[in-house]
Amino acid sequence: MSAANDARLRPARLSPVDVLRVGASGLRSRRARVLLSALGIAIGIATMVAVVGLSTSSRADLLARLDRLGTNLLTAEAGKDVDGKEVKLPVNAVAMVERIGPVLAATATGHVDVRVRRSDVVPEEMAPGVTTQAARTDLLDALGAKVARGRWLDAASERLPAVVLGAIAADRLGITEPGAKILMGDEWFVVTGILAKVELVPTIDRVALVGFPSAVRYFGFDGHPTMIFERSTDASVTAVRDVLARTVNPGDEHSVTVSRPSDALAAKAATDRGLTTLMLGLGAVALLVGGVGVANTMVISVLERRQEIGLRRAIGATRGAIRVQFLTESLLLSALGGVVGAVLGSAATFGFARVQGWTAVVPMWALGGGLGATLVIGVLAGLYPAVRASRVRPTVALNSG
Repeated sequence: MSAANDARLRPARLSPVDVLRVGASGLRSRRARVLLSALGIAIGIATMVAVVGLSTSSRADLLARLDRLGTNLLTAEAGKDVDGKEVKLPVNAVAMVERIGPVLAATATGHVDVRVRRSDVVPEEMAPGVTTQAARTDLLDALGAKVARGRWLDAASERLPAVVLGAIAADRLGITEPGAKILMGDEWFVVTGILAKVELVPTIDRVALVGFPSAVRYFGFDGHPTMIFERSTDASVTAVRDVLARTVNPGDEHSVTVSRPSDALAAKAATDRGLTTLMLGLGAVALLVGGVGVANTMVISVLERRQEIGLRRAIGATRGAIRVQFLTESLLLSALGGVVGAVLGSAATFGFARVQGWTAVVPMWALGGGLGATLVIGVLAGLYPAVRASRVRPTVALNSG
């Protein structure tokens, strides 16, 4: 046989465009089944992209909040001594803390044992759960807090029956604007301001704040602070933390609890990472289920198209060409689900982030990883059906059905 005859008998190879066209035609003939199979892949990818996107957006927002609020705030709170009695910090505790070199600002609050009611018709036993604290006028500056409505205590109002409410305290008392009067013990106080929520020290949101001199004058407050707040340079936070307890309460430092409020936000970020891992696992399960759906679709496709496979084999298609055709169909089916899932996951991330007021962040590695996973699923799901299709004998296939 001549070389020319050998060339004529050599099977023709499909170009990449032809392979895609043949694979796409197989999907178009079973649109409903293809959409349902692609939906499984889409759900898995959408879940994974959305979880990563929302987690990343949340952490980015948290880091921005930490940058804004600062991580250099320390608190020192009075605890109990070995006999279980409440410890009183020295009256001059703030002045002693201010002597620590790196300290930039220091202030304090003190617990005042007085009930707060909206009016005298409210029984004392039905008080709304608002506690009272004495506060220094420099408290807001140290905490980075702001007044939402009205004004903060000043050198004059801290000596008068004037009170500033935390955000939650004002809501519990049903007060929305300054100027209202509330009953504190047996004394009527005028609400001069309502604070915005204090993110670093949320306990402030639930209290009514009066000036130290006012607390002494109207409630017999002894002037001893119960919590000290201090800010220092970022580089010296650890050093200040090591000496803060014994500075605040010399001789009984073990009765003082020192903490950094920003640690709670950092712990929240760690919790979010754990939840993200769990949700990624659920997304992976959904993706696996989607892969099983693709494999099932392709196996059924091989069974339904035995005559088509036999006809193609009879007119010269090689086993390799049949394998490539069905692998291409599986890849296209998985890629369709992956693209739809990536779009849905990104849309969900941007939508939820906008509602929460976050800056939406969808890492490119999440999108790339999701799409890469769909291609792997497509190959694995289509490998067995493709091999099975390539082994169909033309004569058996053409005589079936």
